[in-house]
Amino acid sequence: MTSPLRSYKGNYPTLAPSTYVDASAILVGSVTLEADASIWPLVAARGDVNDITIGARSNIQDGTVLHVSRKTPDQPEGHPLIIGEDVTVGHKAMLHGCQVGNRVLVGMGTIILDSAIIEDDIIIGAGSLVPPGKRLKSGYLYIGSPVKQARPLSVKERAFLSVSADNYVRLKNEYLAEQ
Repeated sequence: MTSPLRSYKGNYPTLAPSTYVDASAILVGSVTLEADASIWPLVAARGDVNDITIGARSNIQDGTVLHVSRKTPDQPEGHPLIIGEDVTVGHKAMLHGCQVGNRVLVGMGTIILDSAIIEDDIIIGAGSLVPPGKRLKSGYLYIGSPVKQARPLSVKERAFLSVSADNYVRLKNEYLAEQ
């Protein structure tokens, strides 16, 4: 079977020892996975023209696309993709050159575009669109296309953000035990 890890121009994905990458996923180039992160079936993460970093205990679910924007004279840093810790990215999401804080749930089918900043402790509802350059403030539920702040998160919802990440750490450990 072909490895899900591929180099690009001398850059090769870097994985902490406790990570899980499904065999059907593709990670290309400058992609970094920190401790206990997990990549599920059919994820495509292409760190070819900039860097992708996925924080500890974060999970990227089935069919998600992760990409970046290249560095240019107008944008010397380009738009890397930075995903914080304890983040759950739902099925078939698309994250492109954005920054996602810690303890965030990105709903299924959500699209987050270049230079968007998602602060900590946020839930983004399924099917939402976060436009380029939009900043989502900490502690709220956001929904819609384009995304709008719906309401503050409850104490229970905030607690769930870490629980979701913990559930995926346990699940990836079960998958690793089967290998």
